[in-house]
Amino acid sequence: MQNALVVIDYINDLVHPDGKRRMYARQVSENQVLAQVNKAVAWARKTSTLVVFVKVGFSPDYRDLPTGSPFFSSLAEAGALRLGRWGTEFHEDLDVQSDDLIVIKHRINPFYSTRLEAILRAVKVTDIYFSGVGTTWAIQSAVRTAHDMDYNVFVISDACAAASEEEHLQSLTTLSHLSTLCTADDLKASFVR
Repeated sequence: MQNALVVIDYINDLVHPDGKRRMYARQVSENQVLAQVNKAVAWARKTSTLVVFVKVGFSPDYRDLPTGSPFFSSLAEAGALRLGRWGTEFHEDLDVQSDDLIVIKHRINPFYSTRLEAILRAVKVTDIYFSGVGTTWAIQSAVRTAHDMDYNVFVISDACAAASEEEHLQSLTTLSHLSTLCTADDLKASFVR
Protein backbone atom coordinates (compact mmCIF):
# COMPACT_ATOMS: atom_id res chain seq x y z
CA MET A 1 0.00 0.00 0.00
CA GLN A 2 1.33 3.41 -0.99
CA ASN A 3 -0.34 6.70 -0.10
CA ALA A 4 -0.35 9.99 -2.00
CA LEU A 5 -1.44 13.43 -0.88
CA VAL A 6 -2.63 15.58 -3.78
CA VAL A 7 -2.91 19.31 -2.96
CA ILE A 8 -4.90 21.24 -5.56
CA ASP A 9 -4.96 24.90 -6.61
CA TYR A 10 -3.72 26.80 -3.57
CA ILE A 11 -2.46 29.55 -5.86
CA ASN A 12 -2.62 33.30 -5.37
CA ASP A 13 -5.24 34.09 -8.01
CA LEU A 14 -7.69 31.75 -6.26
CA VAL A 15 -6.92 31.95 -2.53
CA HIS A 16 -5.05 35.21 -1.88
CA PRO A 17 -7.09 38.36 -1.07
CA ASP A 18 -5.27 40.17 -3.91
CA GLY A 19 -5.84 37.39 -6.45
CA LYS A 20 -7.65 38.03 -9.71
CA ARG A 21 -10.17 35.23 -9.11
CA ARG A 22 -10.10 35.14 -5.31
CA MET A 23 -13.33 33.15 -5.06
CA TYR A 24 -11.93 30.97 -2.26
CA ALA A 25 -9.85 33.55 -0.37
CA ARG A 26 -12.45 34.37 2.27
CA GLN A 27 -13.23 30.76 3.22
CA VAL A 28 -9.54 29.79 3.17
CA SER A 29 -8.74 32.66 5.53
CA GLU A 30 -11.75 32.38 7.86
CA ASN A 31 -11.36 28.61 8.28
CA GLN A 32 -7.55 28.66 8.48
CA VAL A 33 -7.49 26.12 5.67
CA LEU A 34 -3.82 26.59 4.76
CA ALA A 35 -2.81 25.62 8.30
CA GLN A 36 -4.80 22.40 7.89
CA VAL A 37 -3.22 21.74 4.49
CA ASN A 38 0.22 22.20 6.03
CA LYS A 39 -0.67 19.70 8.78
CA ALA A 40 -1.56 17.21 6.06
CA VAL A 41 1.68 17.93 4.21
CA ALA A 42 3.69 17.46 7.43
CA TRP A 43 1.91 14.13 8.01
CA ALA A 44 2.66 13.05 4.45
CA ARG A 45 6.35 13.87 4.73
CA LYS A 46 6.62 12.12 8.09
CA THR A 47 4.95 8.95 6.77
CA SER A 48 6.77 8.84 3.40
CA THR A 49 3.52 9.59 1.62
CA LEU A 50 4.02 10.93 -1.90
CA VAL A 51 3.11 14.65 -2.03
CA VAL A 52 1.97 16.18 -5.30
CA PHE A 53 1.03 19.84 -5.64
CA VAL A 54 -1.29 20.69 -8.53
CA LYS A 55 -2.01 24.12 -9.96
CA VAL A 56 -4.23 25.37 -12.73
CA GLY A 57 -2.70 27.76 -15.20
CA PHE A 58 -2.44 28.79 -18.83
CA SER A 59 0.28 30.04 -21.15
CA PRO A 60 0.77 33.84 -21.19
CA ASP A 61 -1.05 34.11 -24.55
CA TYR A 62 -3.87 31.79 -23.34
CA ARG A 63 -3.55 29.51 -26.39
CA ASP A 64 -4.42 26.52 -24.14
CA LEU A 65 -7.48 28.22 -22.60
CA PRO A 66 -10.81 26.53 -23.41
CA THR A 67 -12.59 29.62 -24.73
CA GLY A 68 -15.88 27.78 -25.12
CA SER A 69 -16.01 27.04 -21.40
CA PRO A 70 -18.31 29.26 -19.32
CA PHE A 71 -16.03 28.49 -16.36
CA PHE A 72 -12.76 29.60 -18.00
CA SER A 73 -13.77 31.97 -20.81
CA SER A 74 -13.42 35.23 -18.85
CA LEU A 75 -9.89 34.52 -17.58
CA ALA A 76 -8.01 36.15 -20.46
CA GLU A 77 -9.95 39.40 -20.09
CA ALA A 78 -9.09 39.45 -16.38
CA GLY A 79 -5.46 38.42 -16.96
CA ALA A 80 -5.93 35.59 -14.44
CA LEU A 81 -4.22 32.20 -14.09
CA ARG A 82 -1.26 33.03 -16.36
CA LEU A 83 1.66 30.70 -15.75
CA GLY A 84 4.90 32.36 -14.73
CA ARG A 85 3.09 35.18 -12.93
CA TRP A 86 2.38 35.85 -9.26
CA GLY A 87 -1.22 34.67 -9.68
CA THR A 88 -0.20 31.08 -10.40
CA GLU A 89 2.43 30.89 -7.69
CA PHE A 90 1.45 28.84 -4.66
CA HIS A 91 0.26 30.93 -1.70
CA GLU A 92 3.23 31.96 0.42
CA ASP A 93 1.83 30.21 3.51
CA LEU A 94 1.65 26.82 1.76
CA ASP A 95 4.53 24.49 2.66
CA VAL A 96 5.83 23.77 -0.83
CA GLN A 97 9.49 22.80 -1.06
CA SER A 98 11.79 23.12 -4.04
CA ASP A 99 11.97 19.37 -4.63
CA ASP A 100 8.21 18.73 -4.40
CA LEU A 101 6.38 17.32 -7.40
CA ILE A 102 4.28 19.94 -9.18
CA VAL A 103 1.67 19.15 -11.82
CA ILE A 104 0.21 21.84 -14.07
CA LYS A 105 -3.37 21.40 -15.25
CA HIS A 106 -5.32 23.32 -17.87
CA ARG A 107 -8.76 22.14 -16.85
CA ILE A 108 -10.71 21.59 -13.62
CA ASN A 109 -9.79 17.91 -13.31
CA PRO A 110 -6.17 17.30 -12.22
CA PHE A 111 -6.09 13.99 -14.11
CA TYR A 112 -7.15 15.40 -17.49
CA SER A 113 -4.16 15.69 -19.88
CA THR A 114 -1.63 15.85 -17.03
CA ARG A 115 1.09 13.51 -15.78
CA LEU A 116 -0.68 12.93 -12.44
CA GLU A 117 -1.90 9.42 -13.20
CA ALA A 118 1.52 8.35 -14.52
CA ILE A 119 3.18 9.61 -11.33
CA LEU A 120 0.72 7.76 -9.11
CA ARG A 121 0.97 4.52 -11.10
CA ALA A 122 4.78 4.64 -11.21
CA VAL A 123 5.01 4.46 -7.42
CA LYS A 124 2.04 2.09 -7.12
CA VAL A 125 -0.23 4.42 -5.16
CA THR A 126 -3.35 2.73 -3.82
CA ASP A 127 -4.74 5.43 -1.51
CA ILE A 128 -5.12 9.09 -2.49
CA TYR A 129 -5.78 11.89 0.01
CA PHE A 130 -7.10 15.09 -1.57
CA SER A 131 -7.05 18.66 -0.32
CA GLY A 132 -7.71 21.77 -2.33
CA VAL A 133 -10.04 24.36 -3.77
CA GLY A 134 -12.72 24.36 -4.75
CA THR A 135 -14.44 21.50 -3.06
CA THR A 136 -17.26 21.87 -5.56
CA TRP A 137 -15.08 21.86 -8.67
CA ALA A 138 -11.55 20.48 -8.60
CA ILE A 139 -11.99 18.22 -5.57
CA GLN A 140 -15.26 16.72 -6.77
CA SER A 141 -13.80 16.18 -10.23
CA ALA A 142 -10.61 14.59 -8.84
CA VAL A 143 -12.47 12.35 -6.40
CA ARG A 144 -14.92 11.11 -9.03
CA THR A 145 -12.07 10.25 -11.40
CA ALA A 146 -9.90 8.61 -8.73
CA HIS A 147 -12.89 6.63 -7.48
CA ASP A 148 -13.63 5.34 -10.98
CA MET A 149 -9.94 4.43 -11.41
CA ASP A 150 -10.29 2.17 -8.34
CA TYR A 151 -8.13 4.14 -5.92
CA ASN A 152 -9.08 4.27 -2.25
CA VAL A 153 -10.05 7.92 -1.96
CA PHE A 154 -9.93 10.22 1.07
CA VAL A 155 -10.91 13.89 1.32
CA ILE A 156 -9.31 15.98 4.04
CA SER A 157 -12.41 18.04 4.69
CA ASP A 158 -10.82 20.89 6.68
CA ALA A 159 -8.02 21.19 4.12
CA CYS A 160 -10.53 22.06 1.39
CA ALA A 161 -12.67 25.12 0.73
CA ALA A 162 -15.35 26.36 -1.62
CA ALA A 163 -16.78 29.77 -2.42
CA SER A 164 -19.06 29.50 0.62
CA GLU A 165 -19.36 27.26 3.65
CA GLU A 166 -22.72 26.01 2.40
CA GLU A 167 -21.25 25.02 -0.97
CA HIS A 168 -18.34 23.28 0.78
CA LEU A 169 -20.64 21.27 3.06
CA GLN A 170 -22.94 20.27 0.21
CA SER A 171 -19.93 19.01 -1.73
CA LEU A 172 -18.67 17.03 1.24
CA THR A 173 -22.07 15.34 1.52
CA THR A 174 -21.82 14.24 -2.10
CA LEU A 175 -18.16 13.23 -1.74
CA SER A 176 -18.93 11.08 1.30
CA HIS A 177 -20.53 8.56 -1.10
CA LEU A 178 -17.30 8.21 -3.10
CA SER A 179 -14.60 8.72 -0.48
CA THR A 180 -13.74 8.61 3.18
CA LEU A 181 -13.86 12.03 4.82
CA CYS A 182 -11.22 12.84 7.41
CA THR A 183 -9.55 15.90 8.94
CA ALA A 184 -5.93 16.97 9.11
CA ASP A 185 -5.91 16.07 12.80
CA ASP A 186 -7.15 12.57 11.92
CA LEU A 187 -4.03 12.21 9.78
CA LYS A 188 -1.79 13.44 12.55
CA ALA A 189 -3.38 10.80 14.76
CA SER A 190 -2.17 8.21 12.24
CA PHE A 191 -5.37 7.81 10.28
CA VAL A 192 -4.08 5.48 7.58
CA ARG A 193 -5.43 2.42 5.86
